[in-house]
Amino acid sequence: MSSLVRQILRSGRLPVSGLAPLQQAARAYSSAGKEFAALNSMHASTVVIWLDPSVLNSLASTPQSKISSDDSLSQFLQITVREALNSALDEEMAADPRVFLMGEEISKGLLDKYGPERVIDTPITEAGFAGIGVGAAYKGLRPIIEFMTFNFSMQAIDHIINSAAKSNYMSAGQISVPIVFRGPNGAAAGVGAQHSQCYAAWYAACPGLKVLCPYSSEDARGLLKAAIRDPDPVVFLENELLYGLSFPVSDEVLDSNFTVPIGKAKVERQGKDVTITAFSKMVGFALEAAEILAKEGISAEVINLRSIRPLDRATINESVRKTNRLVTVEEGFPQHGVGAEICASVVEDSFGYLDAPVERIAGADVPMPYAANLERMAVPQVEDIVRAAKRACYRSVPMAATA
Repeated sequence: MSSLVRQILRSGRLPVSGLAPLQQAARAYSSAGKEFAALNSMHASTVVIWLDPSVLNSLASTPQSKISSDDSLSQFLQITVREALNSALDEEMAADPRVFLMGEEISKGLLDKYGPERVIDTPITEAGFAGIGVGAAYKGLRPIIEFMTFNFSMQAIDHIINSAAKSNYMSAGQISVPIVFRGPNGAAAGVGAQHSQCYAAWYAACPGLKVLCPYSSEDARGLLKAAIRDPDPVVFLENELLYGLSFPVSDEVLDSNFTVPIGKAKVERQGKDVTITAFSKMVGFALEAAEILAKEGISAEVINLRSIRPLDRATINESVRKTNRLVTVEEGFPQHGVGAEICASVVEDSFGYLDAPVERIAGADVPMPYAANLERMAVPQVEDIVRAAKRACYRSVPMAATA
């Protein structure tokens, strides 16, 4: 898509001032991943650009000479996490008639395009539609089961664990269960204990499941496409507070064949003094913390886990062997958490490389409070990560000394 934008702007058919007529179309355009007619066969004013309206405003106020540069233009090519997820669903449904959606709060625009036989909006009956989805997967279809929140997946956990996760092993490989369970996971804002839990560690503890946690638009698009194509059941844990955030994307990410490999972490920021691992929303917090640490002379390497099961132990251990320090970050409870598993892996494989105790940052070991001030105290904040990294680098008074 970015190549099309470059063509439009450089062809002279659409000067920067001509972007204004497209703003209204961009606001109305909600379904990403559509095919566009060739530039030479259409008038520029009819082109609908897959960009946020605010991006078009930025383009319209930017000098033509600056926009002609690849480097300058690339910063404008952004999509939200919600658009990335929707485009992945759209493309995979178009490519494979076996793919269908079932559940609550079905993705926008897909019902009109694919009809009620492939986009099934259900009542709030998680055990029912999850069970139907598993049965459909047994018969060769590729269902995507959507929960309004993963807290409600507790109503369907027997189907997820006992039916989906274990059937391939129990059938000696005769039964594949290609199903995706997706929806918001973890804390949102002001929704209390029963709607705020992180289930990454819960589902990652079960053999037979793959558990993915995207952070950026690239993660969301690439991991969801990989999950839909995978022959095994996948738990796809999104974060409600990330849906509206925009991230830059490349031509490669927008290609319909793009996927992110399951089980492979991404080093979001290179560093040499301390490794910070995180997933989902906490990746953004870790990157913010790394910026603060850099100003104080600490070079932090930030790893976006992406995949919780399988866990990319190799990338984590390689980083720790370079930095000699580790801070793990997650929203979930500390006991038996994802961070605990990472700590165990590093102690088993890279203990001799550690120059400081491992630091774990996690949610408070209490049900999520409803009050906003207590809620903030119950989930990790950027300053918590900064303090932990400083302790690991012996730049601050140890926690025990201040108790």
